[in-house]
Amino acid sequence: MPAREKILVAMSGGVDSAVAALLLKEQGHEVAGAYMKNWINEDQVVGNCPWDQDITDARRVAEQIGMEFRVVNLMQDYRARVVDYLLDGYAQGLTPNPDVMCNREIKFGVFRAWAREHGFAAVATGHYARRRAAPDGATALLEGADGNKDQSYFLALLGPDQIRDARFPIGHLAKPEVRRLARAAGLANAEKKDSQGICFIGEVKMADFLRAYVPERPGPIVRAGDERRLGTHRGLHYFTLGQRKGIGVPSNADHERYVVVGKRAADNALLVAFDHPEAPGLFQSEIRVHALSWTGTPVTDARPLEGRVRYRDPRVALQFMPEAGGAARIRFAEPQRALASGQVLALYSGAQLLGGGIYI
Repeated sequence: MPAREKILVAMSGGVDSAVAALLLKEQGHEVAGAYMKNWINEDQVVGNCPWDQDITDARRVAEQIGMEFRVVNLMQDYRARVVDYLLDGYAQGLTPNPDVMCNREIKFGVFRAWAREHGFAAVATGHYARRRAAPDGATALLEGADGNKDQSYFLALLGPDQIRDARFPIGHLAKPEVRRLARAAGLANAEKKDSQGICFIGEVKMADFLRAYVPERPGPIVRAGDERRLGTHRGLHYFTLGQRKGIGVPSNADHERYVVVGKRAADNALLVAFDHPEAPGLFQSEIRVHALSWTGTPVTDARPLEGRVRYRDPRVALQFMPEAGGAARIRFAEPQRALASGQVLALYSGAQLLGGGIYI
């Protein structure tokens, strides 16, 4: 049995964080729950932002478990650290990752700081990830035991101090077991569907969110290779590398479809090609990353590692070659599809998450 701690659980209103709180309580820890109020859709963006229902669900579960519950208002921090990052990135033609940034800047950033100021030793979440003591005395971060739900990718930019104070009570469980535990305890949200929206913004589609905040800037849709103009797009921020749906131009060829292979800032052009392995720019064997972050001891020498190029993709073999200024060159054993600038590469040694960087 782990030593008794005072732990603040980040409760989203969903079943994963509810069971995380339940398990900590059963283990004898001093546990309280808190809902991070990050966004209330004041600008009436199209989509469901059910923060009030989520607070109700989280509070009800806290009452059932028998623990204190509070609402922590982080709206200004969330706007400055996540929403502005998201909008600035898209305005620059990048494809940001708000979920990764939300974890670093909000859940294990300002929320963790708030918890420590109020006497809590650690912050717990419903992430499917695991911690264990490393040989050097640090804390290693591992993939979740459920390969279908592993969320270690979203923790790739956390630092050692953040991981030290993080607790992942359900990381050793499979999702069906989490549901079973919730039902067995009679938790009010045992059957609640998982959220699929932007981190803590609810069921708001990214295109609707961007439409509300980033001005449209139409430009040409150009076929890569022969520069033939195929149509007009509403704004490069609506598209990302590898995208097939919503391009708006027919292929006029049997069994062929266009895919986004690039964005050209010089003439605001969206570059497309038929979705083949040889499509220019679609697959890459080598890429650079910057803003490297490490969960423990930094990797400072060239070595073989594994990487997860996006969430839910399997780990792939790569050669890591560090450069100056927190950057590195990455050479993949096999070409990788649609590595969009602004997205995150998570780096692993087996199941252990070592850190991550952002595609240049």
